[in-house]
Amino acid sequence: MCRAYYGRHGPFGCAPAIFGDESGPSFYDGPVARTYEIRTHGCQMNEHDSERIAGLLEADGLLPAGPGTPADVVVLNTCCIRENADNKLYGTLGHLKSVKAAQPGMEIVVAGCLAQKDRDGVRERAPYVDVVLGTHNVGRVAELLSESRRSGPLTEVLDAAVIDDHALFPTALPAVRDVAYLAWVTIQIGCDNSCAFCIVPSVRGEEMSKPFGELVAEVEALAADGVTEVTLLGQNVNSYGRDLTLAMRADDAGHHDHVAVAGPGWNSGERRARPLFADLLRAVGAVDGIRRVRFTSPHPKDLRPDTILAMADTPEVCEHLHLPLQSGSDSVLSAMRRGYTADRYLERLRDARAGVADLAVTTDIIIGFPGETEADFEATLALAAEAEYDGAYTFIYSPRTGTEAAAWSDKFVDHAVAVARMDRLRAVIERSMTRRYADRVGRIEEVQIEGPSKKDPSRLTGRTRQNKLVHFASRGPIRSGSYATIEVTGSGLSHMLGELVEVTHQATHRTRIPVSAI
Repeated sequence: MCRAYYGRHGPFGCAPAIFGDESGPSFYDGPVARTYEIRTHGCQMNEHDSERIAGLLEADGLLPAGPGTPADVVVLNTCCIRENADNKLYGTLGHLKSVKAAQPGMEIVVAGCLAQKDRDGVRERAPYVDVVLGTHNVGRVAELLSESRRSGPLTEVLDAAVIDDHALFPTALPAVRDVAYLAWVTIQIGCDNSCAFCIVPSVRGEEMSKPFGELVAEVEALAADGVTEVTLLGQNVNSYGRDLTLAMRADDAGHHDHVAVAGPGWNSGERRARPLFADLLRAVGAVDGIRRVRFTSPHPKDLRPDTILAMADTPEVCEHLHLPLQSGSDSVLSAMRRGYTADRYLERLRDARAGVADLAVTTDIIIGFPGETEADFEATLALAAEAEYDGAYTFIYSPRTGTEAAAWSDKFVDHAVAVARMDRLRAVIERSMTRRYADRVGRIEEVQIEGPSKKDPSRLTGRTRQNKLVHFASRGPIRSGSYATIEVTGSGLSHMLGELVEVTHQATHRTRIPVSAI
């Protein structure tokens, strides 16, 4: 199973799925079970949806296919943020056509944002696909597969989420997490912003927040299962809860439990319409067993002082902020409809660094947005140099059908020019990254153990609270998910080297044992 990550593992990179640990496999000696494989591309929201899809398929009796073993059900959970996502999907489907022809009974499912956007177009281009479903009905994947077996291939894409639909948030759905000690927690779906380059509002819908009490209960259940780190997910986490408090203010008749919906802080204080993200950070950090809280992604225009204070006051919240810039040019930011200027962005960045000690900051930057001049790009270079980022995801603009900027073809930047600008920007980013990583040398860092290093299996890899990787030698095995302190002895562009000081917390999560059908 191939899963693509953004953020923790970098953009669009594949990481192997994990189906067990050192205890080894057990073997299934009953009837041969059907198997599934999920290939995920895109953001953490897609990754979390894939966990839900896996849980639903296993609840329906399927087992994960082993490495190199053809699966009976192949699910492509798609992304449509970048233009090459379309090419990747239809290229993969072209390959699967021949695989399916040689494997009677194989089923293909296309899900996710690209399915939401292309709808019937998926089966028009690849009629051998059995099920196409969008972002609002993930919870029906097993049912739709069953329907397609009875009635033939089908497409079901809903225009909007239904507030009481179990597919809306994952709590009511089974989930299979690839990593037992980490968990995504979706706090909000959709987006109310209107960035000219972004397809997300079209494929994820309007912002909708999950009730406060349900989120805390979800994290409590995860902690009871041995999870020690959670990442709160949303398209604009800063605005979490604004829709909930608006609804509670209008609930004069008291039809809802205001504490359960908006949290005790809002209910006991000034009951005004406001985001609840700072309250949520504190509540999640207070859950027994949770040692680390991360979140992604905030919007710079909505980064409020109360969020910065909650980050500083809640020890479990990690010292890492991903704050997307997109451009350092005011004219480009205005065209993008980002809602802030370069100076306002830097002001928010300074506030965050002043409020949260030892804060690492990463960002997103788009190069070659329609109409970007050399002066605009130089403004981006200057801001990136001033910001001194710990890392950045940089992208050359690609038009997405259905977005405002896609219609500005007369303003598109020549690709060769954009590539040259990308190289110049990366040089600036890499200089600050090198300095930031080198500044950690000599420090004692807490890491969460992720397992053997991919490049040198004789070393272990851990992740710091700042979301930086450290490779180090160990005198013996340490279970993944455990915590240790490391003395940093060296650094590279995007990693550090260190020596183990001590193991401070042994992992307690449950292990998922692989089952092989024979």
